[in-house]
Amino acid sequence: MNNIEEIKTLNPYQQEAVLDESPACLVNANVGSGKTTVLIEKVRHLHEKKQVSYEKMVVLTFTNKAADEIAERLSRKEAELTEEELWGFGTFHSVALRILRRFLPEKAEDGTKLEEWNREFTVITPEDEMEMVLAIAKEGGYKIKYQNRLKKRMEEDYAAYRKGRTQGKYKDDLFQIFPLLEKAKRQQNKMSFADLLEEGTQVAKEQEEVLDLKWIIVDEVQDSDEKQLEFLEALKGTRTHFFAVGDPNQVIYSWRGTGPNMFFLIKHRFGAKELTLPVNYRSDEVILEAANRFLQFGGKIEGSGERGEKILVRNHYDPFIEAEYLTERIRELHEQGLPYREIAVFYRVQKQAEILEKVFERAELPYVLPAKQKEDEDPVPERPHMIREYVAEGKLNAVSGEHTMEKAADIERQTEEEDAVHLMTLHASKGLEFDYVFIVGMNQGLIPLRCKSIEQEEEERRLFFVGLTRARKNLELSYYTNPTIPGTYETPSNYLRMLPEELLDWEEKPGSESRKANLQKLRKDTRELIREKKQEEEEQKETRKPERKGRHPKYGEGEIISEDEMMIELEFPGYGKKQFLKAFGEVEVLKGL
Repeated sequence: MNNIEEIKTLNPYQQEAVLDESPACLVNANVGSGKTTVLIEKVRHLHEKKQVSYEKMVVLTFTNKAADEIAERLSRKEAELTEEELWGFGTFHSVALRILRRFLPEKAEDGTKLEEWNREFTVITPEDEMEMVLAIAKEGGYKIKYQNRLKKRMEEDYAAYRKGRTQGKYKDDLFQIFPLLEKAKRQQNKMSFADLLEEGTQVAKEQEEVLDLKWIIVDEVQDSDEKQLEFLEALKGTRTHFFAVGDPNQVIYSWRGTGPNMFFLIKHRFGAKELTLPVNYRSDEVILEAANRFLQFGGKIEGSGERGEKILVRNHYDPFIEAEYLTERIRELHEQGLPYREIAVFYRVQKQAEILEKVFERAELPYVLPAKQKEDEDPVPERPHMIREYVAEGKLNAVSGEHTMEKAADIERQTEEEDAVHLMTLHASKGLEFDYVFIVGMNQGLIPLRCKSIEQEEEERRLFFVGLTRARKNLELSYYTNPTIPGTYETPSNYLRMLPEELLDWEEKPGSESRKANLQKLRKDTRELIREKKQEEEEQKETRKPERKGRHPKYGEGEIISEDEMMIELEFPGYGKKQFLKAFGEVEVLKGL
């Protein structure tokens, strides 16, 4: 089917976006509204009908998956497409990398070392950059406080240094090291991911006439930060058209430097005409009606599917009981014919995955996880866009050797094709969709997290909106009577109250007489257990030694901080406090210590 025939199959909103030729156009695309189809048909229309060559287009995405999907769909129509033609199709960092590989000076033939980067530079990870900082500090006798937090400090302080700040809040020598780091990276021909965008922006400005771009097309533009916006402005020549799609209701990465106003800032900055894609083709009506309660920008999401089943709301005593239930329910769904890969479990913080993983492993239930954080980091949301780009931007100075974009894409594809349940944070779920979605931990203080500002509260709502709209057909929400995540209340999330009653199928409503009686008895029993435990601790004080130790196969020896019938908590040097389920026997309590 040629492009003209394909356009006829689109709805009127999609057709208008594809055919628009404004100097700048911003499409406010509701979740599940077919924006990828619009992007691809836009590119085909420009190429086939308007005779714009692919080399004169830059098509930017935030994940390799999205970039691959666009390239793959185009290749289906034109089998002879080459990588050279599609040089401008990719993530922000990968396109910046290709510009630098093309326009930076060549390596000196006589082997002379220059004080600036050449086109054979190596891309280094944040860990590599941190090692360079530590090496400079050691060689020069510089003092760095809180080295165990250096990675996080680098993220915050290095950005502040680049904006002109001369001292950080810890008042050590880190800011004196930064100019030496800049010089060392140039001498060693190494670039960080921040360097890619910064240098790519500068080179794009210098090479505007040579690049001579006709169109810039951007996916998920609402996730752009200031540096990416500067890159877009550098690419856009005086005769370059700008077309972008995005959804301000899905801004969930404020810690990356973006915000809910970025969509409207870009509209203002480029003087863009605004179009909409209001029709959702993904989710059933019940799910969309629930999602509309959390919509912050734009009008109501219009549905195109069936009414669908009610949203199930369940109460579990604690995360362990919940995990046991999930294994049984997921196996039941699989036996009914639903592939494991069409099932996902979303949670708010990474720590919630620990019990799920252990219970799933014991039950031999197949599951996959997105790229995880290091074990010694606090449980914060993953950074899916950054992680995917880290592995995919060409050469990486990593322990495992140099990774290529193709290898990274293969890994991502294998994860998607594997028939396994997907476990991930709400942040990591963005851009994905599944037939059956479980959102666990729907307690106040967890979903949503405790917030210190209205902006944080609004982002928590958008994050829950993203989670809801990943489900095509079925959605199940659950909360705990006895949550184990610090800072979480025993009460169900206020978000459950915001959902219309007619959309929900409660296993047991909060406030029902039977539930009140059960909770009263539970509280009474809990208070009695606490009283007995305190009494037992008092009695054992004299006989118990002041310090008890345990051994874990991964973390080594640590001090036992607390334990009860179900859990044991230890503090490990270098890793901090960790909790373990006694049922799995991971901790060996050391005798006689």
